[in-house]
Amino acid sequence: MTVPPVGRRERKKAATRQAIADAALQLFLERGYDQVGIRDIADAADVSTATVFKHFSGKEALVFDEDEDRESELTAAVRQRASGQSILDALRQYVLDTWLPIAAHPQMAEFTNLVDSTPALREYAERMWTRHTDGLSAAIADEIGVDHDNLACAALARFVLQIPVLARGRQDRRAAVEEIFDILTQGWEPPSKPPAP
Repeated sequence: MTVPPVGRRERKKAATRQAIADAALQLFLERGYDQVGIRDIADAADVSTATVFKHFSGKEALVFDEDEDRESELTAAVRQRASGQSILDALRQYVLDTWLPIAAHPQMAEFTNLVDSTPALREYAERMWTRHTDGLSAAIADEIGVDHDNLACAALARFVLQIPVLARGRQDRRAAVEEIFDILTQGWEPPSKPPAP
């Protein structure tokens, strides 16, 4: 399938949006979220405040600038998976392909600290993940032919979205992601105790 070429205007809009998001994140990391205003961000990105609001709904959205793309990609992983591929295998591949590179980014620890230490960002992130849970749950429900309020689909969606949080502090993040998906696929069993000395 051929992807239509992106026009010059769309490329310019995307570049402006990215420049604004990059400037905002840099300022937030340097000064702290509450010490940076929209005017500061506009000046750093060399745009007007109106341009900032043209691309972003508010200050919190600047931190989570890829939010909408992530949600679309997440549901696409389920809806557009390969023929014969299970929903869990498609989600496993999505998490491995998208989250592992993000987790390895040199600024990831600073970004995580910024979000964790800023109440407004924590609340925004929670609302974002709730919306992602609803979208993913609906995609799963559609694929298996059940109602959107199906509890099993909602629980699976929520758990999948928590995998990056659970794997974040692990030495081998890939192995942690794989282990969690194995639990989802095969069911949970109590871990075996190490033999007594």
